[in-house]
Amino acid sequence: MEAYDHPFSELFDQLGLASDPDSIKRFIDHHAPIPEDVALPDAPCWNEGQSELLREALETDADWAEVVDHLDASLRKSG
Repeated sequence: MEAYDHPFSELFDQLGLASDPDSIKRFIDHHAPIPEDVALPDAPCWNEGQSELLREALETDADWAEVVDHLDASLRKSG
């Protein structure tokens, strides 16, 4: 199986969000931390399509799974 190395910014593009470094930082600062008992796709910051994209990436261990895990970890941190 071919491994993919998607940049963090590409995931934000896929989610339909601004993907420049400042916008990514603002998004994370605004929405973090999400509670540990809330799955990333169920966090209130996503619309239905974004939730589905994240859920599918995690459930199918898609080539996006690693960068989605990075997003999850980033949104779990406070401050």
